[in-house]
Amino acid sequence: MLKAASKKRSNIDIQRIQRIARESRSETLARLQASAEGLSTNKAEENRREYGKNEIITNSNSSKWRLLWESIATPFTLVLLVLTLLTLFTSYILVPQGDNDLITTIVMIVMLIISVLVNFIQKIRIAKVTDQLLNMVSVTTNIRRDGKNVELPTDEVVVGDVINLSAGDMIPADMKLLTSKDLFCSSSYLDGDPEPAEKMANVVIKPSMANDYLNYPNILYEGTTIVSGSGTGIVFAIGNHTVFGKAVQAISRKKVKTTLFDREMKQLAKILIIATAIVIPLLFVINGLTKGNWGESLIFALTAAVGLTPEVLPIIVNSNLTRGAREMSQNGAVVKQMNAIQNLGSTDVFCIDKTGTLTQNQVVLERHYDLDMQETPQILKFSYLNAYYQTGVKDLIDKAVIDAAGDELDVNEIQRDYNKIDEIPFDYTRKRMSVVVVDNDEHHGQHLLVTKGAAEGMLAISNKVELNGKVEDLTTAWREKILNQINELNDDGLRVLLVGYKLNPAPVGEFSAKDEHDLTIIGYLAYLDPPKETTKEALEDLKKDYVDVKIFTGDNEAVTRAIALQVGLNVDTVYDGTQIEAVSPEELREIVEKCDIFVRITPELRVKIINALKANGHTVGYMGNGNKDALAMKVADVTVTSNTSVDIIKESADIIFEQKDLQLLEEMILMGRKVFSNTMKYIKTFLVTNAGSVIAMVVSSLLLPLQVLILNLLFSISCLVIPFDSVSKNYVKKPQKWSIKRWPKFVLNFGPILAIIDFIAMGLMFYVICPYLVGSNYHHWVFMTLFYSGIFVESLWTRIMVIHTLRDERFPFFKQHATPVVFLVTIGMAIIGTMLPSSSIAPSLGLAQLPFGYWGIVFLLEVIYILLTTLVKHLYLKKEKF
Repeated sequence: MLKAASKKRSNIDIQRIQRIARESRSETLARLQASAEGLSTNKAEENRREYGKNEIITNSNSSKWRLLWESIATPFTLVLLVLTLLTLFTSYILVPQGDNDLITTIVMIVMLIISVLVNFIQKIRIAKVTDQLLNMVSVTTNIRRDGKNVELPTDEVVVGDVINLSAGDMIPADMKLLTSKDLFCSSSYLDGDPEPAEKMANVVIKPSMANDYLNYPNILYEGTTIVSGSGTGIVFAIGNHTVFGKAVQAISRKKVKTTLFDREMKQLAKILIIATAIVIPLLFVINGLTKGNWGESLIFALTAAVGLTPEVLPIIVNSNLTRGAREMSQNGAVVKQMNAIQNLGSTDVFCIDKTGTLTQNQVVLERHYDLDMQETPQILKFSYLNAYYQTGVKDLIDKAVIDAAGDELDVNEIQRDYNKIDEIPFDYTRKRMSVVVVDNDEHHGQHLLVTKGAAEGMLAISNKVELNGKVEDLTTAWREKILNQINELNDDGLRVLLVGYKLNPAPVGEFSAKDEHDLTIIGYLAYLDPPKETTKEALEDLKKDYVDVKIFTGDNEAVTRAIALQVGLNVDTVYDGTQIEAVSPEELREIVEKCDIFVRITPELRVKIINALKANGHTVGYMGNGNKDALAMKVADVTVTSNTSVDIIKESADIIFEQKDLQLLEEMILMGRKVFSNTMKYIKTFLVTNAGSVIAMVVSSLLLPLQVLILNLLFSISCLVIPFDSVSKNYVKKPQKWSIKRWPKFVLNFGPILAIIDFIAMGLMFYVICPYLVGSNYHHWVFMTLFYSGIFVESLWTRIMVIHTLRDERFPFFKQHATPVVFLVTIGMAIIGTMLPSSSIAPSLGLAQLPFGYWGIVFLLEVIYILLTTLVKHLYLKKEKF
């Protein structure tokens, strides 16, 4: 019934979109009781009460059910569930009445419930933390309200609002275009097409397009992004009534990026499941042959397999990520994708954009020269027209021009004398932008196209120069002179753009890049964006942390070298975009290793360089804040931006800083390494203890099934506090990467030590302590109970010592020690296990009270374990990283 109602509503919404797309502009405005000049505040409030708030509401209960399912559906939990069911059948259901035993199954169920519940709670905590952090990220939209253009949060958008659109904007609701100018929109999340599509206000929807409503050229959908151009649109659907609002309840728009850590974790899960599948029959056969009780042997094999299942691994990973995200937020970073924290710790190359990262992002217009290198008001006037009347993203250069003109010229007079007719938006292929204005004063009715852009592109579309009111042909001599003057300015660290114009470029109408030809060059705009005072120190710190920084910029080599030298970068090797385009993939893989500075790089070349770095085995981070960075941020392993970035970049980024800051980046990388380190501690501890346990179990059945489960439960609880541990400064000095290929050697080095201690304890109990206390009849239940008790206590203490010994490369308890909470919980669990043989429930667990002197033996065995492990660490570290 609900599905039918939902489908009916969806069909009605689609029919509404089709109707709005076909009707005229005036009909749409009348339908929505709106005006092309926007709503008043009172009308907006009235519409909000009628249509609701612009937010997508999902069923929170279903989300919790989904999180619960995800907590159950981990590979390790499913293995534990299967083993529990098998144990239930083999120890209770299929066993004759009187011989059946439910205690083992109950303990396994308790372990399963604890694993699922704690994992579920951690997932809810992550969801809450993520929501809290995302609320700190401000995404706004430019709305026409009360006759003024204002920036408001996207959730304040209402039906009938007129939205001003420009490059970099994310569409906040479903809308129909009222005006458009060279407007291109990316809607890949809706239709799967990676190429931007042109959107136009004044089009007629053909009958053949009627059913293809996702690709209507005059309709923009919530969540799509403006790539270039400008326009205005009127909102006709918000929140759950948008196309995306209906889809979001089924799928997520933003797919979670699969990290290197995720891939290795999946590989580890496969290996452990395969190992479990091999060990179960092996233990079953060996135990059955030695004891002759095949039913008990099967139960033992199943419970041993439980010990081989790292059921708390998802819990520890989630706990680490939650703590890491909270710590990062306290330091000015919002984590959008939790998995990115692990990748941040693995990053060994970070690609950054020069402007605003190395530099202060406070561009100052230093000079506005004519072609004789003299400051001239005309250059500033024409530049002001270009900057003021363009509706795309006003970058720092435009703002600097507007500020300078406000100080030196009468801008009110300029605005009165010139009215805008059209514009040709900036793009990264042309590297220029133009506006067309009409001169209402001196040359009444004359059209003027004013263009500013990069030197090479401007010279290519110009054929005249003007100096002191005299117009000449753009000869080869003039070209050389212009380029030489630009080089002189570049050597001073100044970025330079050329300014040109064209009179009466075309009749009134739609202008395009084709009209940018036969221009007259009139002068230069020279900007200065000085480096930040903290940049040099931050780059030095990143270098000490073994993170290579690669600089990407659209500027030329001279300007980039000047800035790079000031911040201490190596400028011996610099490659530009034309060189990168010409090389083969193999050559590029060599280039990216020896070059740290790339100039005149297009968005596509950024992607090419990042892919080459990844092909060389690097984990690549990227920091950007503009449209040019969008493609690169899709392919980088971890992406960072600032809260002042354009909407599409904030949407794409994994982590958002309060401000662009390399020092903060360095701090966050170290924090990511800490999170990675604490996750690795558990994996190291688990693999080593399991390797030792398997060796001991295969040779001899050390414990009863129930004792194995209790031992595993106490040890797992001890491991849950590992995320609260501190991390050695030595460990976070370098990028932390892990590979399944490196683990076998680590396990083979440290796993047998634990088995050796178990064998020593087993030998002492079997040949010395038990015969001394109860006689040499090892078949007697008192003998075996005492034997199992001794091995149980020793095994638990040895596994606890693994946590403290392998947490750091240094000598435990003296040269390094865990945090108080880790120390208290782990030792506390060991003490609880030690007290079990003396407790009232000992008989039901198959345990018996041990003599006081045995604690001295356990202490001595743990000292031997620590000394042996320290010796192996010393030898291991000569060839391998710990």
